[in-house]
Amino acid sequence: DYIMGDIDTAPAFLGKQPSNYNYPVNSKKDDDYRPLSGYVKQRQHGGPASYSPIGPDSEEAGLAGDVTGCFTHQQWKRILLLIVAITVHNIPEGLAVGVGFGAISSTRLATFNKAKNLAIGIGIQNFPEGMAVSLPLRAAGYSKWTAFWYGQLSGVVEPVAGVLGAAMVGLWTPLLPWALAFAAGAMICVVVDDIIPEAHSRGNGRLSSYWCLIGFVVMMALDVGLG
Repeated sequence: DYIMGDIDTAPAFLGKQPSNYNYPVNSKKDDDYRPLSGYVKQRQHGGPASYSPIGPDSEEAGLAGDVTGCFTHQQWKRILLLIVAITVHNIPEGLAVGVGFGAISSTRLATFNKAKNLAIGIGIQNFPEGMAVSLPLRAAGYSKWTAFWYGQLSGVVEPVAGVLGAAMVGLWTPLLPWALAFAAGAMICVVVDDIIPEAHSRGNGRLSSYWCLIGFVVMMALDVGLG
């Protein structure tokens, strides 16, 4: 299937010119063609033709000529997995905040300051989580506001879980450590299995490592500073 591969060398390799391309003769301007996999653009500038495998919807999204606008099935699975993992990850966080505030009157160890600091810490780390949802969708061709609102929707479950945690402290308190461990494990699994390999495959491995270290330092500072 040469259309999904190197279409520059495919005709020479096959020994013939594919009929579905219909190359123009003495063309003086750019012409667009739609073979089996999407647009193929041939530019006549006295040199070899250049091709851009951009789908028909990519030009409307302002991504024509940018290969990042083309997402494979595997990349879409990774984006969906990340969105689901972050959404599921937000549920135990909301429960933790709700239980923290709901348990103030039931035990001496639970204080308003501790619950407030917990809410601030979780609120701060929600910013990069929302960006982790919005930025891949924006890169896939969604509008800025659509990507932004999908990022917000991934966090809607957190205040709902917070209300449930505050209303049923006795039920959620013994389950909270398990829920938080599950949330942390889900995020670590997605990061190690998908995000880090994807960053290295795009040549951004060193940059992602630096930001991972910065995030760890910020997390430890918040943990020590907020108690």
